[in-house]
Amino acid sequence: MIRLMIVDDEPSIGTMLEKALGRSKDFKIEYYDNPINALSRFRAGAYDGVLLDIMMPHKDGLSVLEEIKTKDPECVVIMMTAYSTLDKVLHSHKVGADHYLLKPFDSLAAVEKKVRELVHERH
Repeated sequence: MIRLMIVDDEPSIGTMLEKALGRSKDFKIEYYDNPINALSRFRAGAYDGVLLDIMMPHKDGLSVLEEIKTKDPECVVIMMTAYSTLDKVLHSHKVGADHYLLKPFDSLAAVEKKVRELVHERH
């Protein structure tokens, strides 16, 4: 069972990912549209991975990434964004992001495959 947290302020993206990945009984998913609420629920060892949007109101994904990696360095974090800049990619990897996905996604199957691959490598 892969315990996955999805954090994206766009409900259309978050619920789409939650439904698509939730079709597999291999995933236990929690979706949050507010990064502050997500961080209040995050505990070391509670999640195998996090799909995390970079651009969000209230708190940006890079600062959320830093807090997640401080609490649980082994948690796989995959950053997502529609606004790719080399600076943000480099910073997210420096802080500990495991991968970077551009929205819109090529396919939801590719997202699922990448999550499985990275979580299984780590755990």
